[in-house]
Amino acid sequence: MTTTVPPYPVLATVDLGSNSFRLQISRVVDDQLYTLDSLKETVRLGAGLTSDKLLTQEVQDRALACLARFGERLRGFEPAQVRVVGTNTLRVAKNAPAFIEQAEARLGFPIEIIAGREEARLIYLGAAHSLPATKEKRLVVDIGGGSTEFIIGAQYKPLVTESLPLGCVSYSLRYFADGVLTKQAFRDATLAARNEIQRITQAYPPDAWQLAVGTSGTARSLRDILELNDYSDGDITLTGMERLRGELIRRGQLRNVALNGLKSDRLPVLPGGLAIMIGIFEELGVDRMIVAEGALRDGVLYDLLGRQQEKDMRDTTVTAFKRRYHVDLAQAERVATLAERFYRMAAGDDADADMVKQVLWAARLHEIGRTIAHTAYHKHSAYILQHADMPGFSRREQATLALIVLGHRGDMGKMVPQVREPVLWPAIIALRLAVLFHRSRTEVALPQALDLRPVSRGFELTLEGEWLDANPLTASALKQESAQWKTAGFCLNFRQGQVQCVTPI
Repeated sequence: MTTTVPPYPVLATVDLGSNSFRLQISRVVDDQLYTLDSLKETVRLGAGLTSDKLLTQEVQDRALACLARFGERLRGFEPAQVRVVGTNTLRVAKNAPAFIEQAEARLGFPIEIIAGREEARLIYLGAAHSLPATKEKRLVVDIGGGSTEFIIGAQYKPLVTESLPLGCVSYSLRYFADGVLTKQAFRDATLAARNEIQRITQAYPPDAWQLAVGTSGTARSLRDILELNDYSDGDITLTGMERLRGELIRRGQLRNVALNGLKSDRLPVLPGGLAIMIGIFEELGVDRMIVAEGALRDGVLYDLLGRQQEKDMRDTTVTAFKRRYHVDLAQAERVATLAERFYRMAAGDDADADMVKQVLWAARLHEIGRTIAHTAYHKHSAYILQHADMPGFSRREQATLALIVLGHRGDMGKMVPQVREPVLWPAIIALRLAVLFHRSRTEVALPQALDLRPVSRGFELTLEGEWLDANPLTASALKQESAQWKTAGFCLNFRQGQVQCVTPI
C-alpha cells in the first residue's frame, strides 16, 4: 500500500540563499503556478561566514528575525504545502545544524539542505517553466551568493548539472572587500573564476547547447544595468559587461557607483557577480545570454507540485539507482512489501506517510552496495545513499535513508549512538525483519498470525510457534537477532511459540 499527498490549491517555498531569503506563495491552476505573494529580504548569510566556516551571531540573528516574519506569513499552511531549502552557505557552515534548529522553530517548517547538483536541477526546472517549450538545448547559469550552478538541458529535462563554489557575495568579499574597484582586482577575480570553471569546460562545450540563459539576481541585475545604460540591447553580452567593468574601474569606489537599473541591495555584490559572469562568458565561449524569470524557488514549487501528482523525482531517482546498481528487482519488492507492513504495525498511530516512503525507498535500495562487495554490503549501500547525487532528495532525506539501510543488518550495538531520532526505530526494525524473513530470496509463505506492535518500551513481535517449527532457519536467525538486540541494550526473547521483541526507546 502506497501513500499519496493530497492536492493543495496553494503551495509555498522558502529559499534560504547565501545573499537573500525569499518566500514565494503560488496558486495551482491546471498544473501551472501563479504567484500570489512573495517576500524577499537581503540577509547576506554568506557575508556572515567566517574564515573558519562559522556563521557569526550577528548574521544568525538577522536570519532568524527574517524567518520569524516569514513564519507569520505561513501560519495555517500544512507541512505538505511548504518546502524550505537551504543552499551553499548552509551546506558549508560548521554550525549550520544548531542554526537550523533555531531557524525551524522560528519558521515552523523543516529546512532541507540541498546538494549543489540538486540545486542545479531545481534551478533548471524553474527556468524551463518560464521559457518557451522549444527544442534547442540550453545552457542555464545561476550565480548565487555562494555558488554558481551550470545546467545543460532540453525542454524540462536537465541533462548535465554542476555546482561550483563561485558566488557574488563570496567573490565581492574576497576581491573587493574594501570597496575599491581596480583593474587588478577584476583581473584577479575573473581569473579565479575561470580557474574554477575550467574543471567543467569539457562537459559544457559550445557545441553542446544552442541558447545561454541566466537566472536569479546577478543575471537580472546585469541585464537591467546593461540595457538601461545602453551597454547592450536587452541581453547580457560580453562587450556590454566589459563596458560596465570599465565604468566601475573609472568610478574607483563602490560608493561612487550610481547606474541606471542598479538597486541598492545589489551594489555590494555587483563587482563579484560581474567578474564571475565575465569568467563564464570567456571560459565557456558565451557571446550572448538571455535571462529567465524562473529560478530555484520556482523549481522547488514545481517539484512540490509533481509530488502531489505522483510525479515525484525521488521515485525516478530510486528507479535509476536500481538499474545502475543492478538490484534484484523481485527481491527488492518482496522486502519492500513486508517492510511497509512491518513499519505500519510497528509505528501504530504514529505511522507517518513520509516515513512510509523512506522505508519503501530504503527497502528497494538496501542491496545496492553488493556491486562493491558482498561482505559488509550494507555499509557500502549506506555510504552510497549518504554521499551520491540523488536528484529530488535533500541531504537530510539521504542521511535518513542511509541510516535505515545501515541498520538492516550487522551490529546493533553500533547503531544505538547513531539513531538520535526515536521515530527511526520502527523503520529500522521493519526493514531488518523484512530482510530476515526473505533471506531465501524466494516467495515465502508467511505466518497467518504475524504482528509487530509498539508497546510501552518498544515493540512486540508475535507469530505462530508451528510456523517457527516448520521454518527452523528463520527461527535460528531470530535467535541470533535476539543476541544482536541484546548487545544494543534491547531484548528479543522466545516465549510459548511467540517472539517478543522489546526495544527500550
